[in-house]
Amino acid sequence: MLGRLPTSTPLPPPPAPPAPSVASLAASLPSPASAVAASRPPGPANFPQIRRVRAPEAAPGMSSSASSAEGYPAAGGDFTEVVIVRHGETSWNASRIIQGHMDAELNDIGRQQAVAVAHRLSREVKAAAIYSSDLKRAAETAQTIARICNLPNVVFDPALRERHIGDLQGMKFQDAATERPEAYKAFMSHKRNQQIPGGGESLDQLSERCVSCLYNIVEKHKGERVIVVSHGGTIRELYRHASPTRPLHGKIHNTSVSVILVSDTTGRCIVKTCGDISHLQEAGAGVLENAFGGDKNSA
Repeated sequence: MLGRLPTSTPLPPPPAPPAPSVASLAASLPSPASAVAASRPPGPANFPQIRRVRAPEAAPGMSSSASSAEGYPAAGGDFTEVVIVRHGETSWNASRIIQGHMDAELNDIGRQQAVAVAHRLSREVKAAAIYSSDLKRAAETAQTIARICNLPNVVFDPALRERHIGDLQGMKFQDAATERPEAYKAFMSHKRNQQIPGGGESLDQLSERCVSCLYNIVEKHKGERVIVVSHGGTIRELYRHASPTRPLHGKIHNTSVSVILVSDTTGRCIVKTCGDISHLQEAGAGVLENAFGGDKNSA
């Protein structure tokens, strides 16, 4: 048995979004040292037995600063503030099943997490718009945020989907190496141009579509605050673009909040907050420590 869940089906790949004018400027701009949250690449994957714990203030090596953190430019003027939220927990996260473009829904814990992050964002500066991946786990999280924050309808964009994992989608991670060795080897590869058999994306392809989407959003909301709901792998690629010289430590937990400031004129990015889950602590909620997803092998 491969541990597949038959209730979810893969969706067609998203179209390649057009690159906006700001993106070409941003490509050659390094992120300043003050904009980073970590200094060492993540180590090899390690998946001990899953256990639920109280949410820490932030993942190790990540900033837990509030959105009004001193020393950072605010939204308005030359910067757009992009608040990036990972979707809530799914049963597939809990079972360490590779999701990719498979369309799993939130579980009860995930819905509670979505409410917690929504209440947090409702107490902050109101966003002008909310964007989301069109996969169900992100869409439901975004709709909960929009309802509680009294925001306009969610704008769904397939460019914000998780990485397509090809032949591994729907499999338990523990089965992947033996059942689909070639796809597993490609998935675990450090080569950024390595595609995954079965239609899977390379990391470079994932980065190209989600970073382009980021700048498209910035073009539409210059100087404003916007919320983006997406997935662990996608968020890590957005962080990598914003902070190319200082790779990310730790895990992007379900409903964690990351904030990237993007210059409206130069495309320069500043990481203001990364992986903050203090709202889960305040709500008395838990996270799945070491569940699959949200680390460097997120899917």
